[in-house]
Amino acid sequence: MEGTVTTGPTPVMAAEAEPEAIARGVRCLAGGGLVAFPTETVYGLGADATNGDAVARLYLAKGRPSFNPLIAHVADLAAARALGRFDAEAERLAAAFWPGPLTLVVPRAPTCNVSELATAGLDTIALRVPDHPVARALLVAFGRPVVAPSANRSGHVSPTAAGHVLADLGGRIDLIIDGGSTPIGVESAIVACVGGAPQLLRPGGVAREQIEQALGHELAPKPAPVVSIDEAPLAPGMLLAHYAPRSRLRLGAKRVRPDEALLAFGPALPAGAGAATALLNLSEHGDLIEAAANLFAYLRELDARGPHAIAVMPIPDEGLGAAINDRLRRAAGPRA
Repeated sequence: MEGTVTTGPTPVMAAEAEPEAIARGVRCLAGGGLVAFPTETVYGLGADATNGDAVARLYLAKGRPSFNPLIAHVADLAAARALGRFDAEAERLAAAFWPGPLTLVVPRAPTCNVSELATAGLDTIALRVPDHPVARALLVAFGRPVVAPSANRSGHVSPTAAGHVLADLGGRIDLIIDGGSTPIGVESAIVACVGGAPQLLRPGGVAREQIEQALGHELAPKPAPVVSIDEAPLAPGMLLAHYAPRSRLRLGAKRVRPDEALLAFGPALPAGAGAATALLNLSEHGDLIEAAANLFAYLRELDARGPHAIAVMPIPDEGLGAAINDRLRRAAGPRA
């Protein structure tokens, strides 16, 4: 394991000892920063999974077009069990392949402290215990889950060396820990264990045959209307309508009707806001990072109050606003 650290828009190579490199990474994560680090698959772009603002900055740095669910990386199975509910088959796969290049999608546990932005507001969570000395040392020292999609701009080739990260994200993130080339070079396989037979949602660092051998039976076919974790803002293995709130969403609202709740944005509220059945403001200051961090939790809270509909104020369609609007359009779409 190398202890080289790169920061800023240009390479600053500091031949530091391993503990100091990890300590710098921990300080950065704890401060809400973004840290690129190697795993056995590809380099990941890490943020504190429990910090919604940090997760929002990660989406912004990657230029991710929508709020895809992110994989939460943890140090061991015990830490994973605090975040997700593992049935017998998930336990079997974790025992066989963790630490390693397998991600498990499981129901979110009541004790889960991962930001709802990181899970795209879903009741499932994607979890992995990586098998790389740098990643493991960082996760153990930090002591909290770290979301870490590939450390590249959205749509670009996944990075397998620190130089690839620098070329793609230099000036957009806070720290790169250089652990050399990644040994596997393709992303983790993703298997959903959310009821019924496990499903392979993305091929990756563990072959289907190995997974089926560990299970003792074949994987279930991937359901037809499902989108990959890397392609849409939905948890793998789930249907679009599953994520829509029960209450109807009315977007671009400039006036609030008496039977509506209001999801506001910014300091100036629309006409009728005082008569709303409930009101939550994504960001009173019009900060899109704060708005993104609050989006799913506020939608869930307003929906739980059972309004006839939720009026949503216009949100600028720029930066993270584009991703916020994308998710709101999906939530307001036709139900299955």
